[in-house]
Amino acid sequence: MTIADRKARDKENLKALILQGAKKLFLEKGIEQTTIRNIADEIDYSVGTVYVYFKDKNAILHDLHTIGFQELGGNFVELYTIENPMERLRKMGIIYMKFAIENSEMYDLMFNVKAPMEYIENSDKEDWNEGVGTFDALKNTVAQCMEKGHFLGHELEPLSFMIWSLVHGMCCLEIRNRTKGVKFSKPETILTDGYQEFLKIIEKL
Repeated sequence: MTIADRKARDKENLKALILQGAKKLFLEKGIEQTTIRNIADEIDYSVGTVYVYFKDKNAILHDLHTIGFQELGGNFVELYTIENPMERLRKMGIIYMKFAIENSEMYDLMFNVKAPMEYIENSDKEDWNEGVGTFDALKNTVAQCMEKGHFLGHELEPLSFMIWSLVHGMCCLEIRNRTKGVKFSKPETILTDGYQEFLKIIEKL
């Protein structure tokens, strides 16, 4: 390994350490209560070192946001072997909900915290590539369902948005414990039961 290779590796390792420390503090203290100084103290480096890698907290949030979408995309890999698009669509929702519940803080960062989107709006990036890729996976599957004769009379993009929004909304209600205060007869299974009812509806279309 050359000196240049070693320096590049050390740089990536330090960046990963900053992200790891930031994520830990965001989970423990909350995003608003965490400062760059807190992050620097957590990893035993100077504030200046953190600023070498990230211009502000929003930039850190954006990188964590990107990592979250990469993890979600990795979970979607198993879907690529499912040839039946309706079966793939059903499985996609199950994987999505499992990821959201098991990674609730990361899910909040990906979809409910404004800071990563502010970073994109204020940077030179024109597109939200992470979100686009995830939505495209859903939209392409819905398009294939349409090719098989499903969802007659529906429009591809609005229908895909509706499916995403409904599953996202159920996940958010569960993550925020809103399903616990409505006095459902079976609150522990309302998320999966609700999703099964949704599947019964779309399978008739």
